[in-house]
Amino acid sequence: MKHLIASTVFAAISVSVAQAGELWRATGFEQPESALVDTAHNRIVVSNIVGNPGAVDGNGYLSLLSMDGKVVSRHWVDGMDAPKGMAIAGGRLYAADITKVRVVDLASGRLVETIDVPGAVFLNDMTADGAGKVYVSDMLADTIYRIDGDRPELFVKDALLASPNGVFADGDRLIVASWGKGIDKTDFSTAEPGGLLSVDLATRKVAPLPGAQKFADLDGVVAIGDTIYATAYMTGTLYGYKRGGAPTAIAQFKPGSADIGTDGRRIFVPLMGEGEVVALSLDSSQD
Repeated sequence: MKHLIASTVFAAISVSVAQAGELWRATGFEQPESALVDTAHNRIVVSNIVGNPGAVDGNGYLSLLSMDGKVVSRHWVDGMDAPKGMAIAGGRLYAADITKVRVVDLASGRLVETIDVPGAVFLNDMTADGAGKVYVSDMLADTIYRIDGDRPELFVKDALLASPNGVFADGDRLIVASWGKGIDKTDFSTAEPGGLLSVDLATRKVAPLPGAQKFADLDGVVAIGDTIYATAYMTGTLYGYKRGGAPTAIAQFKPGSADIGTDGRRIFVPLMGEGEVVALSLDSSQD
């Protein structure tokens, strides 16, 4: 979701890349930023930015993939600007679109609503909790909003979020992938790299995850079991992290890996610069 690759200073981290197994690779997308599994319909929704990620240009759209990587619909939903992260709740798909959230009826594929988010600057990733409430990060405002139905509210604003990008609802918390402090809004370089955090859904308290701070410009994030997976956009690295350990690089792509999705046993990685979505098997990537 960033259209310029910057040279960013990263904290030193010792890793040995153990390549996760690639299952398939779907091509022909236009800056695919997010890949979200729609479990009810057994498919993957892919958001396409198509141009400047901050431009209100009407070029963005959503595509559909089968679970085995076949394109079902290249232009499933049109009429967006620069759609990025997505979430599903109550039979509806929510897509972050700069300062608005687009709402699509999953059954029909119709764009049924646009939710304005007052004060939003650059909405990015989305997730839904077990109660059906939807959360969206604002990367350039150190903010996360919550949407209940069609009503947005400020959920948490905290400098500790350090340009929050990826968000993933995990039980009673949100897992947040931070891009980093001191972000330059022209090229997305940072004064300090980001890391992983949690936000308690009840208290809204922000807390760094032990051992996973200041190591990369993080973009997408998901949790599978006791492992958190996150992408670093600038380097194209997919990391795995378990509490008490350190982030480990488990797959390496070209720069541009963005908001990942999962079905609980595979990870789907959108590669913005390549116009591709890659499916990875994680059976052998983590102990």
